[in-house]
Amino acid sequence: MEITIRKLTGGESAPMHLLLEADPEEKAIQKYLHKSLIFLAEHKEQTAGVLVLVKRSSTSLEVMNLAVDEAFRGKGIAKKLLARAKMEGETGGYAFLEIGTGNSSLDQLALYQKCGFRMDGIIKNYFLDHYDKPIYENGIPCLDMVRLKMRLLS
Repeated sequence: MEITIRKLTGGESAPMHLLLEADPEEKAIQKYLHKSLIFLAEHKEQTAGVLVLVKRSSTSLEVMNLAVDEAFRGKGIAKKLLARAKMEGETGGYAFLEIGTGNSSLDQLALYQKCGFRMDGIIKNYFLDHYDKPIYENGIPCLDMVRLKMRLLS
């Protein structure tokens, strides 16, 4: 399957339906979307996935949102988007690429580690403190944020 990844242009809207799959509250997404670099993964002009990057500091770039449309899952698109995030971080001169996910996001935790991220910390009660409604994944309450980090430049 041929997938192209391109940067979202100024006049285009981000695919909110996909962003909401990775971050369940639109108001949380709106807090970072305006200051983000947004990339779309496309297959034959159909949006297959989305990647949102935010400058965290002068040395660190963060993946704020990563989602793949259900019809395209299991085809390596998330890995391609993470490879693009890594490339953007390296060409931007960042030393680190960071990502955070829920303690209950088992598939995402596995994916990020397979792609080279290492666990870096836990923010206890993050999802209780920052989201209005309880979140459950894999039958597990999503309470804590697991922070992961990848070194880009030595």
